[in-house]
Amino acid sequence: MDPLIGKTVSHYTIVRQLGSGGMGNVYEAEDSTLGRHVAVKFLSEAMQNNATTLERFQREARAASALNHPGICTVHAIEQFNGKHFIAMELIKGETLAQRIGTKPFEIGELLDIGIQVADALESAHSKGIAHRDLKPANIMINDRGQAKILDFGLAKVENASPSPRGGDQFSELETMVAPGQLTVAGTVMGTVNYMSPEQARGQLTDSRTDLFSLGAVLYQMATGELPFQGDTEAVVFESILNRDPRPIEEANPAMPPELGRILEKALEKDRDIRCQSATELKTDLIRLKRKLESGERKTAQLSDSHPSSERLGERSVAVLYFENLSGAKEDEYFRDGITEDVITELSKIEGLKTFSRSTVMAYREKPITTAQIGRQIGAAYVLEGSLRRAGDRLRINTQLVDTQTDHPIWSERYDREMKDVFAVQDEIARRIAEALRVKLSPQEQEALAAKPTENLQAYDVYLRGKSYARRLTRQDSEFALQMYENAVAQDPEFALAYAAIANVCAMYHYNYERTAEWMDRARAAAEKAAALQPDLPEAKVAQAWILYARGEYEDSERVVRTVIEKHPHTEGAYYLLLRTLFAAGKYREISAMSEEAIEASGTDYHVYVPILNALSASGKDEAYKNMSQRATQALEAHLRKVPEDARARVLLGGYYAEGDREEEALREVNMAMTLRPQEALVHYNAACTFCALGRRDEALDALAKAWREGYRDADWARRDESLALLHGDPKFDELFPE
Repeated sequence: MDPLIGKTVSHYTIVRQLGSGGMGNVYEAEDSTLGRHVAVKFLSEAMQNNATTLERFQREARAASALNHPGICTVHAIEQFNGKHFIAMELIKGETLAQRIGTKPFEIGELLDIGIQVADALESAHSKGIAHRDLKPANIMINDRGQAKILDFGLAKVENASPSPRGGDQFSELETMVAPGQLTVAGTVMGTVNYMSPEQARGQLTDSRTDLFSLGAVLYQMATGELPFQGDTEAVVFESILNRDPRPIEEANPAMPPELGRILEKALEKDRDIRCQSATELKTDLIRLKRKLESGERKTAQLSDSHPSSERLGERSVAVLYFENLSGAKEDEYFRDGITEDVITELSKIEGLKTFSRSTVMAYREKPITTAQIGRQIGAAYVLEGSLRRAGDRLRINTQLVDTQTDHPIWSERYDREMKDVFAVQDEIARRIAEALRVKLSPQEQEALAAKPTENLQAYDVYLRGKSYARRLTRQDSEFALQMYENAVAQDPEFALAYAAIANVCAMYHYNYERTAEWMDRARAAAEKAAALQPDLPEAKVAQAWILYARGEYEDSERVVRTVIEKHPHTEGAYYLLLRTLFAAGKYREISAMSEEAIEASGTDYHVYVPILNALSASGKDEAYKNMSQRATQALEAHLRKVPEDARARVLLGGYYAEGDREEEALREVNMAMTLRPQEALVHYNAACTFCALGRRDEALDALAKAWREGYRDADWARRDESLALLHGDPKFDELFPE
């Protein structure tokens, strides 16, 4: 009999042993102080006597004790008694997922319930900077009420007392609460290795995305009754994790909906840059599938059957990947992006096709992944891929439409044309795709496809250049964009899109930099011209809404932009403006409710995160704020890899780094932004926000004063902005932005 049973350690009376492992023993104990039963974990003698391991254990245990979530086993106390170190934690009555998982698949409903619960718990922990790094069925408890709880959070990456023969870190092999005899024996690694991420297997640094891979492996096993990466030895399993894909879900268990396979394929992606980027993303995917199944909307989640692969996905759906720029010239990338987005727009005019938004495909731009993999991950029956090369007045476009189930093209074409024929090429691509998928075009659709934004290709070219500058919002970039747009209408006075773009830039310039009548007059004139040329042009209505917003007429601005979003949700800048109007009106709850659809519709427009984060902060939703801040950080980092000269993106990223206690990186980004754009009001305003996050009041006030001198005058926003809370009430702040 264990000598501890029946003894009192501190104020814990040991009742029975629950298990033992390489790190020590776990007991059920009665807490005499609070009159409750807890699980008590004592460290082994080897760990007690290793100062480095003990310090690491205590540090990570303290981190775990800071977690407060119903899906995470609660750490009550970290204590020492007569030289023995132990942890008192929540006693969970139930069984581990490892005990339940067996060799038979779970029902889809139960699988989704558990997956959503675990992803929600990871979301909470990741928002506090804590990753598990040893997620596996043995570390997930299912209590008597069916609730999933993650065990050993923050303890999983505890170094062993002796070096690992594999190198790198060893993982905790001690569960918080399991049945007797179920603890992994010290030195047994297969229970952990099968759920490792590729970066763990390589001994690389890990982050929260490692947990998403491990959860994907757990869910795969629940769905199929088999491990995704198998082998008789550690080396074979490692090789499988690094180089082989799991057996497709539809083959391993045809009873599972194919959409689950696509979700897990994204979670089990070996390249973490194109894996699920956050627990929020994975949780959202699982919730969306659950809702589809519960509501009977099973078009993309039906069982695979004997029908052709395109019918199996339930609809004619097409994802247009960003074309490859074969010219190699960076300055041609704006043209590549414009052509791709125009093809997406053309296809979206065809009612018989489901076309994926540019934001959906943006994540796969220039990623080493096959079209079939992309299609399965996002649920597209077909993927259009292509390349373009521009040389003087000549243009070559190669395209092919790929069936994602067979990975074979069903249509391909090469276009060697003059630049002036680019609109005809876009029209023809859309028509040929419709023909290939046997979609009959209505007369109205044929007319819509035949419509051209302008007859003048040079005007179109400078318009696309202008768009690439306007998206950055800084004064200098806005001035560049305005020059391009005015050049476009000079070459084609009937170019409605360019007039709408002029109106947008002028209204924003008035709002951000120079609140003079001249800018508003120019904005109104351009908006009226755009509306006269094309009354139903959504971009023209967004321009009108910007004018209303710049005048402080928030309700009218909201009304106009909502009418645009109802019919054309992917109109550039529409959601960003709507979120700003709602924030200015103090409608924080509405912003939170529409945040996901706004991000989805806004594509690469990272500005959309700003009002969302401000609303979450103003609402006191700290955990949601941290999760969204992580997503914004990832979006900005990805953007800056493509456009490193974007000062606005750099200063925003600096702010998010500051909030994550990454002071050195925050100051680097802010200083770089102010060097790139030393006279930019928005850059100085956001620099002030960053200095506030770092507790640098004087520097924040100085930056805010510079923003004011450079033209920033929005007192409504500044007084509501929680990022400037450190300055609210300061006399110098009140002088700049009086009520």
